[in-house]
Parts: sequence; structure tokens; C-alpha cells
Amino acid sequence: MNKPITLPHIDNFVRSDEHRNAIQDLIPGGAHTYSKGDDQFPIKSPAAITHAKGAYCWDLDGNKYLDTLMGLTSVSLGHAYEPVLERVKEELSKGSNFSRPSVIEREMAERFLALVPQHDMIKYAKNGSTVTTAAIKLARAFTGRDLVARTAEHPFYSYDDWFIGSTACDFGVPREVKNKTITFKHNDLEDLERMFNEHPGKIACIIGEPEKWEVIAPDFYEKAIAIAHKHGALWIMDEMITGFKTDYPGSIKRLNAEPDMATWGKGIANGFSFCALTGKKEVMQLGGINRTGEKKLFLVSTTHGGETHSIAAGLATMDVFEKEPVIEHNQKIGQYFIDGISSILDRRSLNDYFKIMGFNWSVGLGVMGQDKQPSMEYRTLFMQEMIQRGVLYQGILSPCYSHTEDDIDLMIAAFDESCEVFQNALDEGVEKYLVGDAIKPVFRQFN
Repeated sequence: MNKPITLPHIDNFVRSDEHRNAIQDLIPGGAHTYSKGDDQFPIKSPAAITHAKGAYCWDLDGNKYLDTLMGLTSVSLGHAYEPVLERVKEELSKGSNFSRPSVIEREMAERFLALVPQHDMIKYAKNGSTVTTAAIKLARAFTGRDLVARTAEHPFYSYDDWFIGSTACDFGVPREVKNKTITFKHNDLEDLERMFNEHPGKIACIIGEPEKWEVIAPDFYEKAIAIAHKHGALWIMDEMITGFKTDYPGSIKRLNAEPDMATWGKGIANGFSFCALTGKKEVMQLGGINRTGEKKLFLVSTTHGGETHSIAAGLATMDVFEKEPVIEHNQKIGQYFIDGISSILDRRSLNDYFKIMGFNWSVGLGVMGQDKQPSMEYRTLFMQEMIQRGVLYQGILSPCYSHTEDDIDLMIAAFDESCEVFQNALDEGVEKYLVGDAIKPVFRQFN
């Protein structure tokens, strides 16, 4: 950061407050994913976004923010990215949904499967929960078993009962369903074996994100998948977060993994609603219709799964990733941020109160309170201060191709100033500086 930066002071949320007061009576939760809810942001924050371009977005009061989470990590190139928009407009002019499949569905199938030589077939959907649940159904049908094993440390796989029933948000899920999902420690081969030995012949599959906060040994998935297969279970690699971020197309390539299935979404269509399930033919064909006389598995059947404009967005996104150094740029941007805030934390002696987590493709930040333990109050305060300085920040930087070093310089400057307020709160108490209530965990038993 070589030049002085003048940060904004955003304190006008009049129209946002009006929106906040009305939306809870119109939409359960006030949003269509709980991660965007009012309980996930400080009161002094935008309640809704009017539009976005590149790495920036604007709220109802006209305030401008640098976007750091980029549509919950789904925007990999930038908001309203022109090459993607042009392909979407072209496809929309032909119609978006027909009574038979569009020709673009084959184009995408051939193109995407070429990126994943481990797999032979693909199925589309509009959101990640649909394809993870489809993978679970396939695994149960293929193995004839009921139990699903998931990594304990990773926060979200589906809004469907098989997953939500295994979290604190199990209200409304029958006990019989909840008991069908078990957990194990990610990146721990011994715990994986322990789980199989405790449930012999009952586990249909493992589902987990390939990478989250910890470094994975190069041969981990070769060994882990071999253990699963030894015990008759399938392995599902959930690339919702890692796809088009850790590598192209994702960790399945970077870690040289051969899971039986993989689920994809988020950044693969630059924010458009396009998700996919890929897998080996012997598993995926259970959802087909050309195996005469054999049982038919009703896999995924979605009217909007083949919408042409979303598939076109995916194809256009792939074009950019294949022609330009997107992966390299995004990881460089993430590392630039890590280096910048590491220097600030060292200079301000705050390393006991902030923990940098993850990798340069997704930079997380843990926030501690006076007792040096994770604190929702101090986390909310830090978010409040970053937002006031024009950075829409939830504690994660998900770099996109539109982020520049100048943008990250702005973010680092806001981080530095926010740390000063944070230090004052450590000395004088968070209640003196935090306006409104602290944010709450998404997965909680009570409101």
C-alpha cells in the first residue's frame, strides 16, 4: 500500500432500517438463505443491495461497499461481469425453458465432464442442496445401506433432512431421519476407520468438503477413499466452495482424488443458479431410464434445472477461466490480503485476538474477546467498523477476478482503522462501541 487512502464514514441506513422492519413479516427469515439474514449482520449495515458491478455493491441508501464474500462465494469473476452477461443475453433471446431438453445441455455435459475425467455422467440443478441430496440418494441405492457419514467440522451440505437433522437446527426432522447421519473428524484416517468399525456394513457414503481450513496431505484422499471402498461405502466430494477456487475445476484435480461422485455450484457460473452432480457411470446410471427391467431411481427432476441462460453463464465462466489466469489472480489477491493484515496484527500486538484461517483462495478471520476466546460481540463490532468504512465484510474474503490490489489496499486500511476501535473496546468494553445486538450462529436451536 503505497498511497494514502481516504475511507468513507457510512452512517446512513434510513432506507435499510425501513426495509429491515418490513421484510421479516413478508419472508420467513427475511432472506432466502439464512446466511444473508439480519441476525448475521450488525444493525448498522445494509439491509438489502440494489445493484452491484465488479467488486462493489450499493445499498438502498446509496452507500457503496467493497464486496468481500461475493455472493456467499458464488461470484468468482465479478458482479455483472460483461462476457458472462453477453452470453446470457444471447441465450435468453432464444427462450429459457422448453418442453424438451435444450441443445445447450449436451454442450455443457461434454464440456464439464472433460474437466473431470474421473467421472462419466452429470446432472444439473439450481442449488447445491439438490445435488448433494441426489448424491446421498444414489449412494443409498447403490449400496443398499442407510447411514450417511459427514465431516463434523464443515458447516453446511443441504437444507434437506438428512443433513439439517444432524445440526442444532433439527426442529421438524423426525428422529428416525436424524439417526441416519453420523459424523467423523475430517482429515483423520484413524477416526474414519473408527467410524466404519462402529457401524459395520451400514454406511452408504461419506460426504465432505475436500479442503476447508486445514492443509490436506497429498495422499489423504487416495487412502481415505480406499478405506471407504474397503468397507463398501462410496465417497462424495463436495466442491461447492472449492470448485473453481483451489484449482480448475477444483480440489478433485489439485489433490488427484477419485471420488465416486462430486457436487458443484457456487462460483462455477459466476453467481448464476447452476449446480451439478458428477459421478462414475455405474453409480449415476441408477438415475437413468434406459436400463430396461431394473429399478428406476427418481434422482433429480427439476423444471428449472436445464434453464438455458444459467447453463450459458456456466459456459461463459468456463471460457474466462480457460483463457485468463483467474485462479492465479484470485489466489494472489488473497495472499496480498493475508500479508497486509498479518503485518497490522503484528504491529498492533493483536495476534491473540484475531486468527487468520483458511487459504489464499478463501481467507477466514476468527475474532476473540477480552478472554481470548471466540466472541460474537467482538466479531459483530469488527464487522460494524469495517462496514462503516465501506467494506461489506462478514469475516471472509473470497477473492474474485475483479478484485484489484487497490481494492485490497482499501480493505487493509479499513482493517487497520477497525483494529484501533477494537483495541479501545478491549480496554473499555465492547458494549461502549457496539450498536445493537451481536450476530448469532446460523445453526442454533432457538431464535
